[in-house]
Amino acid sequence: MRNNIPSQLQPYIPLVEFLGSVMGNQCEVVLHNVRNIENSIVAIKNGHISNRKIGGSLTDLALKILKNKSYVEKDYLINYSGKTQDGKIVRSSTYFIKDEIGNVVGMLCFNMDLSIMVETRNLLDSLINATHKVPSNGLDLNGKTPSDIGNPIEDLHTSIEDLTTSIILNTLSEANIPPDRMSADEKIEIVKQLNEKGVFLIKGAVSEVSVHLKTSEATVYRYLNKIDTKQQNDRVSTELPL
Repeated sequence: MRNNIPSQLQPYIPLVEFLGSVMGNQCEVVLHNVRNIENSIVAIKNGHISNRKIGGSLTDLALKILKNKSYVEKDYLINYSGKTQDGKIVRSSTYFIKDEIGNVVGMLCFNMDLSIMVETRNLLDSLINATHKVPSNGLDLNGKTPSDIGNPIEDLHTSIEDLTTSIILNTLSEANIPPDRMSADEKIEIVKQLNEKGVFLIKGAVSEVSVHLKTSEATVYRYLNKIDTKQQNDRVSTELPL
């Protein structure tokens, strides 16, 4: 059979064995003689990936490349996706072997079996992005999804000072108004949000909030008293009979 192989392909035959051994058993290396479409495979290493062997045929993509002559101005095609007959996902690359006048006589193909990698990725995705229904005795996060890694719901800081500053700055950034341009009502709203986030449970928080809001500590305390009074009045009004 080797006598029927074009001379341009002869040097590639031992290269198939070499490359397949170097790349490992997850990479299939195939040499095609495109002048014999029905029995194009003249050398193959790690054929267990596609279950093909010497004497096998060209692929549908290879036929399309030959038909469209897309190899004329290109030397190779890399990193495209393929699928074996038994469903394995492979990442493929093909090098076009040409004769002296530029006609393709063979194709050297690499098919990397990604099945294990895909399974590993899916496993990692399921661990990283796992969604869990909150049990009846579990804490609800007000509609936030614990698994959304692109939108973390907890900041891990090394000091309480950093934590305080981070919460204040994040809250101010959401307002999109510089503190020195805020009205009293807008500053009260900031203090309300910080209070809901538990900032004022932290010792010294009133002082730091006053600095960032560009107001006095006494004013922050006054805002807190106003917020507390309103909340108490709201609770009373909801408890009154209609």
